[in-house]
Amino acid sequence: MDWIITIGLETHVQLATSSKIFSEASTKFGRSPNSQASFIDFALPGVLPVINEKAVEYAIRFGFATGGKINQNSIFARKNYFYPDLPKGYQISQYESPIIEGGDIQIWSNGSEKTIRLTRAHLEEDAGKSLHDKHPTQSAIDLNRAGTPLLEIVTEPDISSSQEAVAYAKTLYELVTWIGICSGNMQEGNFRCDANVSVRKTLNDDLGTRREIKNLNSFKFLQSAIDYEAAWQMHQLENGNRINQATVLYDSVKNETRLMRTKEDAHDYRYFADPDLLPLEIDPQFTEKIKSEMCELPSQVKDRFKNQYRLTDIESLQLVASQAIASYFEKAVRAARDLGKLNGVEKIIANWILGEVFAKLKKQELNIDKCPLDPEKLARLVARIIDGTLSSNLAKKVFEDIWDSDQTVDGVISQKGLKQITNQSEIEELVSSAIANNAHLVAEYSAGKEKAFNALIGHIMKATKGKANPAQVSQVLKSKLTS
Repeated sequence: MDWIITIGLETHVQLATSSKIFSEASTKFGRSPNSQASFIDFALPGVLPVINEKAVEYAIRFGFATGGKINQNSIFARKNYFYPDLPKGYQISQYESPIIEGGDIQIWSNGSEKTIRLTRAHLEEDAGKSLHDKHPTQSAIDLNRAGTPLLEIVTEPDISSSQEAVAYAKTLYELVTWIGICSGNMQEGNFRCDANVSVRKTLNDDLGTRREIKNLNSFKFLQSAIDYEAAWQMHQLENGNRINQATVLYDSVKNETRLMRTKEDAHDYRYFADPDLLPLEIDPQFTEKIKSEMCELPSQVKDRFKNQYRLTDIESLQLVASQAIASYFEKAVRAARDLGKLNGVEKIIANWILGEVFAKLKKQELNIDKCPLDPEKLARLVARIIDGTLSSNLAKKVFEDIWDSDQTVDGVISQKGLKQITNQSEIEELVSSAIANNAHLVAEYSAGKEKAFNALIGHIMKATKGKANPAQVSQVLKSKLTS
């Protein structure tokens, strides 16, 4: 409690273009080394870069989605540093005049909402990749990634824990995939975070010296790396040591960070406007066209789900984790409404998706867009719960049978005789029989043992193979035992 952790994130989002940001070379993943690098990517003398219009469009989409300022004029700069897989000796990026400035992202963490301010989002090219396992004494260079379009999104230092950092990263991930600017495949390097971490005593208003953790490509690693780094910095300061600004790497096997290099500041990169690229001037009509084509955003859909379907914040958040999940939910709701007036159907459908459907998908390692259960079938199943044909437990049995088969809900109910017993006379007979055959439980209940009541219900449910309506059974049993 004596320490305050301050975190700023820089996220590199690979834009879902088919070609690179300054060349026509393909961005497809998994091709043989150096098979997708053009003369421009190899930086041969005399070649000239040309900006990819689709990358510009995607950046503008992000600006609209986060409420940032879209600069009609921005500049590409050369960020100079030496690295073996950076053949030009510099990276084309944006510095003083980025395409997007400001904006914010709302996250949900520890039961409440928090606003994370964005500093900027700028376009840049990716570097290549060094391969260290191809030769015992040498490194190999693959330039297939060189020139891949990136949108680097930088936050203000508004994040104060690893949990908030993960909440922000997940929300950002959901947003960029939702608006279609990133495929989101983290295993292929489509979404990578750098975390700037510093700590300070609670009574100190000045921010501590930050260390940057590079290239975190999973939410789990992001949280673990921040936790380790923050604890390490606290330990150093408590022992009278000094924190030096640096860039570090996270070793997920050892769960520790290690020094990569002392941290450069902006002046170390000797930024200057790239003479091969004119200032990027965006026609207002181009931005207006993009704005008119923007889809409903996750935050807007979340609010609509809360208001229209009376869902909780958490339920709404989970249902807008992707467009595919939100679409599945609304298709099921529409199908259920077509079946007639079903009170509370939206809430029950949401619970089934977040419970049984998600559990089944996780077990089979499937995404919702590959779900074998049609939303219309789920709607029919929920309708049979609401109209009393099925209890919740019987519905789970039907769910298993219809999950990846052509069987219908009503067909399974009929074939397996799963229709719930709701006839009042039949329920009363079952209750009377249970009371007559379990005199010891009746005596225990009369003596004040509530567990005996549940045991009697258990006998009735077992006798009917779970088909008796449990609410009716409970009501009738209590009435007979107290009369």
